[in-house]
Amino acid sequence: MKERLFVASQYLLPHHLISRLAGCLAECRLPWVKNTFIKWFVRHFQVDMREAQTEEPTAYEHFNAFFTRALKDDARPLDTTPGAILNPCDGAISQLGRIEQGRIFQAKGHSFSAMELLGGDHERAAPFMGGAFATVYLSPKDYHRVHMPVSGTLREMVYVPGRIFSVNTVTAQGVPELFARNERVVCLFDTEHGPMAMVLVGAMIVASIETVWAGLVTPPKRSLRTFRYDEAARAPIHLEKGTEMGRFKLGSTVILLFGPDRVRWAEQLGPLSPVCMGQALGQAESSAVVAEPLDQL
Repeated sequence: MKERLFVASQYLLPHHLISRLAGCLAECRLPWVKNTFIKWFVRHFQVDMREAQTEEPTAYEHFNAFFTRALKDDARPLDTTPGAILNPCDGAISQLGRIEQGRIFQAKGHSFSAMELLGGDHERAAPFMGGAFATVYLSPKDYHRVHMPVSGTLREMVYVPGRIFSVNTVTAQGVPELFARNERVVCLFDTEHGPMAMVLVGAMIVASIETVWAGLVTPPKRSLRTFRYDEAARAPIHLEKGTEMGRFKLGSTVILLFGPDRVRWAEQLGPLSPVCMGQALGQAESSAVVAEPLDQL
Protein backbone atom coordinates (compact mmCIF):
# COMPACT_ATOMS: atom_id res chain seq x y z
CA MET A 1 0.00 0.00 0.00
CA LYS A 2 2.81 2.39 0.93
CA GLU A 3 4.55 1.77 -2.41
CA ARG A 4 1.33 2.44 -4.35
CA LEU A 5 0.85 5.73 -2.52
CA PHE A 6 4.45 6.71 -3.27
CA VAL A 7 3.99 6.01 -6.98
CA ALA A 8 0.68 7.90 -7.03
CA SER A 9 2.32 10.91 -5.38
CA GLN A 10 4.87 11.03 -8.22
CA TYR A 11 2.15 12.12 -10.65
CA LEU A 12 1.02 14.99 -8.41
CA LEU A 13 4.32 16.56 -7.35
CA PRO A 14 5.66 19.67 -9.18
CA HIS A 15 8.80 17.88 -10.40
CA HIS A 16 10.65 20.76 -12.02
CA LEU A 17 9.90 23.24 -9.24
CA ILE A 18 11.21 20.83 -6.60
CA SER A 19 14.32 20.18 -8.68
CA ARG A 20 14.99 23.92 -9.17
CA LEU A 21 14.72 24.49 -5.42
CA ALA A 22 17.06 21.56 -4.78
CA GLY A 23 19.47 23.04 -7.31
CA CYS A 24 19.51 26.37 -5.48
CA LEU A 25 20.23 24.64 -2.18
CA ALA A 26 22.98 22.54 -3.79
CA GLU A 27 24.73 25.71 -5.03
CA CYS A 28 24.51 27.57 -1.71
CA ARG A 29 27.94 28.72 -0.47
CA LEU A 30 26.93 29.79 3.05
CA PRO A 31 29.22 27.68 5.27
CA TRP A 32 26.62 26.82 7.90
CA VAL A 33 24.17 25.68 5.20
CA LYS A 34 26.43 23.73 2.88
CA ASN A 35 28.59 22.20 5.65
CA THR A 36 25.57 21.02 7.63
CA PHE A 37 24.02 19.52 4.50
CA ILE A 38 27.24 17.82 3.32
CA LYS A 39 28.12 16.35 6.73
CA TRP A 40 24.57 15.01 7.14
CA PHE A 41 24.73 13.49 3.65
CA VAL A 42 28.09 11.78 4.29
CA ARG A 43 26.84 10.34 7.57
CA HIS A 44 23.38 9.31 6.34
CA PHE A 45 24.53 7.64 3.11
CA GLN A 46 27.85 6.36 4.48
CA VAL A 47 29.92 8.05 1.79
CA ASP A 48 33.54 6.83 1.76
CA MET A 49 35.49 10.08 1.62
CA ARG A 50 38.81 8.21 1.68
CA GLU A 51 38.37 7.69 -2.08
CA ALA A 52 38.01 11.41 -2.82
CA GLN A 53 40.88 13.64 -3.89
CA THR A 54 39.63 16.08 -1.26
CA GLU A 55 38.72 14.00 1.79
CA GLU A 56 37.48 16.81 4.04
CA PRO A 57 33.72 17.25 3.38
CA THR A 58 33.60 20.89 4.43
CA ALA A 59 36.40 21.87 2.01
CA TYR A 60 33.98 21.90 -0.95
CA GLU A 61 32.58 25.26 -2.01
CA HIS A 62 29.02 23.94 -2.18
CA PHE A 63 27.08 20.69 -2.15
CA ASN A 64 27.27 20.22 -5.93
CA ALA A 65 31.07 20.41 -5.82
CA PHE A 66 31.03 17.72 -3.14
CA PHE A 67 28.50 15.59 -4.99
CA THR A 68 30.51 15.61 -8.24
CA ARG A 69 33.81 15.18 -6.37
CA ALA A 70 36.82 13.76 -8.19
CA LEU A 71 38.31 10.50 -6.92
CA LYS A 72 41.92 9.60 -6.33
CA ASP A 73 43.74 8.31 -9.41
CA ASP A 74 43.85 4.72 -8.16
CA ALA A 75 40.28 4.62 -6.77
CA ARG A 76 38.72 3.19 -9.95
CA PRO A 77 41.24 1.08 -11.92
CA LEU A 78 40.16 0.38 -15.49
CA ASP A 79 39.82 -3.21 -16.67
CA THR A 80 42.54 -3.75 -19.28
CA THR A 81 41.16 -6.98 -20.80
CA PRO A 82 41.18 -6.60 -24.63
CA GLY A 83 37.65 -5.88 -25.86
CA ALA A 84 36.27 -5.12 -22.39
CA ILE A 85 33.25 -2.83 -22.26
CA LEU A 86 33.82 -0.72 -19.16
CA ASN A 87 31.04 0.08 -16.76
CA PRO A 88 30.45 3.84 -17.21
CA CYS A 89 29.64 4.72 -13.59
CA ASP A 90 29.30 3.57 -10.01
CA GLY A 91 25.95 2.12 -9.05
CA ALA A 92 23.93 -1.04 -9.39
CA ILE A 93 22.60 -2.88 -12.40
CA SER A 94 18.90 -2.26 -12.87
CA GLN A 95 18.51 -4.52 -15.92
CA LEU A 96 20.58 -5.69 -18.88
CA GLY A 97 19.88 -7.86 -21.88
CA ARG A 98 18.57 -7.69 -25.44
CA ILE A 99 16.41 -5.03 -27.10
CA GLU A 100 13.43 -7.15 -28.16
CA GLN A 101 11.01 -5.90 -30.82
CA GLY A 102 12.21 -2.37 -30.24
CA ARG A 103 11.58 -2.45 -26.50
CA ILE A 104 13.82 -2.41 -23.43
CA PHE A 105 12.91 -4.34 -20.28
CA GLN A 106 12.34 -2.02 -17.30
CA ALA A 107 10.93 -4.18 -14.49
CA LYS A 108 8.32 -6.88 -13.98
CA GLY A 109 5.38 -6.03 -16.21
CA HIS A 110 7.04 -2.97 -17.78
CA SER A 111 9.19 -2.18 -20.80
CA PHE A 112 9.76 0.97 -22.82
CA SER A 113 10.40 1.94 -26.42
CA ALA A 114 14.03 2.27 -27.49
CA MET A 115 12.95 4.76 -30.15
CA GLU A 116 11.17 6.96 -27.57
CA LEU A 117 14.16 6.70 -25.23
CA LEU A 118 16.39 8.12 -27.99
CA GLY A 119 14.05 11.03 -28.76
CA GLY A 120 11.39 9.48 -30.99
CA ASP A 121 13.42 9.31 -34.21
CA HIS A 122 13.19 6.00 -36.10
CA GLU A 123 16.41 6.52 -38.04
CA ARG A 124 18.36 7.28 -34.87
CA ALA A 125 17.05 4.14 -33.15
CA ALA A 126 17.37 1.74 -36.09
CA PRO A 127 21.02 0.68 -35.49
CA PHE A 128 20.13 -0.53 -32.00
CA MET A 129 17.14 -2.73 -32.86
CA GLY A 130 17.90 -6.27 -31.72
CA GLY A 131 20.99 -5.00 -29.93
CA ALA A 132 21.98 -4.94 -26.27
CA PHE A 133 21.16 -2.61 -23.39
CA ALA A 134 22.40 -2.12 -19.83
CA THR A 135 20.71 0.14 -17.29
CA VAL A 136 22.82 1.30 -14.33
CA TYR A 137 21.26 3.14 -11.37
CA LEU A 138 23.41 5.57 -9.36
CA SER A 139 22.56 5.78 -5.66
CA PRO A 140 23.16 8.96 -3.64
CA LYS A 141 26.43 7.69 -2.11
CA ASP A 142 27.99 6.82 -5.48
CA TYR A 143 30.62 8.62 -7.53
CA HIS A 144 28.55 10.70 -9.95
CA ARG A 145 30.84 11.24 -12.92
CA VAL A 146 30.15 9.17 -16.03
CA HIS A 147 32.97 7.73 -18.15
CA MET A 148 33.37 6.22 -21.60
CA PRO A 149 32.84 2.42 -21.81
CA VAL A 150 34.91 2.37 -25.03
CA SER A 151 36.68 4.98 -27.13
CA GLY A 152 34.31 6.88 -29.39
CA THR A 153 33.72 9.93 -31.58
CA LEU A 154 30.64 11.97 -30.74
CA ARG A 155 28.15 12.13 -33.59
CA GLU A 156 25.03 13.61 -32.02
CA MET A 157 23.60 14.84 -28.73
CA VAL A 158 19.86 15.10 -28.13
CA TYR A 159 18.19 16.86 -25.21
CA VAL A 160 14.79 15.24 -24.59
CA PRO A 161 12.46 17.12 -22.20
CA GLY A 162 10.09 15.23 -19.96
CA ARG A 163 8.90 14.49 -16.46
CA ILE A 164 11.39 13.83 -13.70
CA PHE A 165 9.87 11.01 -11.70
CA SER A 166 12.04 9.62 -8.91
CA VAL A 167 14.10 6.70 -10.16
CA ASN A 168 14.33 3.67 -7.88
CA THR A 169 13.07 0.10 -7.68
CA VAL A 170 9.57 1.18 -6.62
CA THR A 171 9.05 3.64 -9.50
CA ALA A 172 10.65 1.24 -12.02
CA GLN A 173 7.99 -1.28 -11.06
CA GLY A 174 5.14 1.21 -10.82
CA VAL A 175 5.62 3.92 -13.48
CA PRO A 176 5.15 2.64 -17.06
CA GLU A 177 7.91 3.63 -19.53
CA LEU A 178 9.69 5.49 -16.74
CA PHE A 179 13.01 6.06 -18.56
CA ALA A 180 11.34 7.11 -21.80
CA ARG A 181 9.25 9.70 -19.92
CA ASN A 182 11.90 11.37 -17.79
CA GLU A 183 14.07 14.25 -18.99
CA ARG A 184 17.30 12.92 -20.51
CA VAL A 185 20.38 13.61 -22.59
CA VAL A 186 21.12 11.16 -25.41
CA CYS A 187 24.73 10.93 -26.62
CA LEU A 188 25.49 8.96 -29.79
CA PHE A 189 29.03 7.83 -30.53
CA ASP A 190 30.75 6.04 -33.39
CA THR A 191 33.07 3.36 -31.97
CA GLU A 192 35.15 0.46 -33.23
CA HIS A 193 32.27 -1.74 -32.05
CA GLY A 194 29.65 0.14 -34.07
CA PRO A 195 27.21 2.81 -32.86
CA MET A 196 26.89 3.32 -29.11
CA ALA A 197 24.27 5.35 -27.27
CA MET A 198 24.75 6.65 -23.75
CA VAL A 199 21.56 8.04 -22.22
CA LEU A 200 21.83 10.11 -19.04
CA VAL A 201 18.39 10.08 -17.42
CA GLY A 202 17.24 12.78 -15.02
CA ALA A 203 15.11 12.23 -11.93
CA MET A 204 13.42 14.10 -9.10
CA ILE A 205 15.82 16.70 -7.59
CA VAL A 206 18.45 16.00 -10.25
CA ALA A 207 19.45 19.63 -10.60
CA SER A 208 21.29 19.21 -13.88
CA ILE A 209 23.10 16.96 -16.33
CA GLU A 210 26.44 18.03 -17.78
CA THR A 211 28.73 16.79 -20.54
CA VAL A 212 32.43 17.59 -20.90
CA TRP A 213 31.91 19.13 -24.36
CA ALA A 214 28.74 21.18 -23.76
CA GLY A 215 28.70 21.87 -20.02
CA LEU A 216 25.25 22.19 -18.49
CA VAL A 217 22.66 20.68 -20.84
CA THR A 218 19.42 22.47 -20.00
CA PRO A 219 18.07 24.57 -22.87
CA PRO A 220 16.21 27.77 -21.91
CA LYS A 221 13.03 26.22 -23.30
CA ARG A 222 12.33 22.62 -22.41
CA SER A 223 11.86 21.36 -25.95
CA LEU A 224 13.52 18.62 -27.97
CA ARG A 225 16.87 19.84 -29.31
CA THR A 226 19.44 18.05 -31.45
CA PHE A 227 23.12 18.97 -31.71
CA ARG A 228 25.18 17.46 -34.53
CA TYR A 229 28.92 16.95 -34.13
CA ASP A 230 29.73 15.17 -37.39
CA GLU A 231 29.47 18.26 -39.59
CA ALA A 232 32.36 20.18 -41.14
CA ALA A 233 31.54 23.28 -39.07
CA ARG A 234 32.37 21.49 -35.81
CA ALA A 235 35.70 19.97 -34.82
CA PRO A 236 35.36 16.23 -34.10
CA ILE A 237 35.03 15.32 -30.41
CA HIS A 238 36.83 12.08 -29.63
CA LEU A 239 36.87 10.61 -26.12
CA GLU A 240 39.16 7.79 -25.07
CA LYS A 241 38.00 4.72 -23.18
CA GLY A 242 37.70 5.43 -19.47
CA THR A 243 37.73 9.24 -19.72
CA GLU A 244 34.96 11.36 -18.23
CA MET A 245 32.08 12.23 -20.58
CA GLY A 246 29.54 13.76 -18.21
CA ARG A 247 28.19 14.03 -14.70
CA PHE A 248 25.01 14.30 -12.64
CA LYS A 249 24.46 17.06 -10.11
CA LEU A 250 22.34 14.75 -7.98
CA GLY A 251 22.20 11.46 -9.79
CA SER A 252 19.97 9.07 -11.59
CA THR A 253 20.56 6.48 -14.29
CA VAL A 254 22.74 5.71 -17.30
CA ILE A 255 21.40 3.50 -20.10
CA LEU A 256 23.93 2.06 -22.52
CA LEU A 257 22.93 0.72 -25.96
CA PHE A 258 24.89 -1.23 -28.60
CA GLY A 259 23.85 -2.71 -31.92
CA PRO A 260 23.09 -6.40 -32.55
CA ASP A 261 25.85 -9.02 -32.21
CA ARG A 262 28.31 -6.60 -30.65
CA VAL A 263 28.26 -7.22 -26.90
CA ARG A 264 28.13 -10.15 -24.50
CA TRP A 265 27.36 -8.91 -21.01
CA ALA A 266 29.28 -10.42 -18.09
CA GLU A 267 27.43 -13.53 -16.95
CA GLN A 268 27.82 -12.76 -13.24
CA LEU A 269 25.91 -9.47 -13.54
CA GLY A 270 22.18 -9.22 -12.99
CA PRO A 271 19.58 -6.94 -11.37
CA LEU A 272 20.90 -5.26 -8.20
CA SER A 273 24.52 -6.32 -8.88
CA PRO A 274 26.75 -3.55 -7.47
CA VAL A 275 29.18 -2.16 -10.03
CA CYS A 276 32.02 0.35 -10.06
CA MET A 277 33.16 2.62 -12.84
CA GLY A 278 35.92 0.94 -14.83
CA GLN A 279 35.10 -2.71 -14.18
CA ALA A 280 34.19 -4.91 -17.13
CA LEU A 281 30.48 -4.72 -17.88
CA GLY A 282 30.83 -7.07 -20.81
CA GLN A 283 32.91 -8.08 -23.80
CA ALA A 284 32.78 -6.64 -27.31
CA GLU A 285 33.13 -9.26 -29.98
CA SER A 286 32.35 -9.05 -33.68
CA SER A 287 30.67 -12.44 -33.48
CA ALA A 288 29.39 -12.17 -29.91
CA VAL A 289 26.02 -13.59 -29.06
CA VAL A 290 24.21 -10.90 -27.10
CA ALA A 291 23.06 -12.03 -23.66
CA GLU A 292 19.47 -13.20 -23.46
CA PRO A 293 17.13 -10.98 -21.42
CA LEU A 294 17.05 -11.78 -17.74
CA ASP A 295 14.07 -13.54 -16.22
CA GLN A 296 11.16 -11.17 -16.66
CA LEU A 297 8.70 -13.11 -14.54
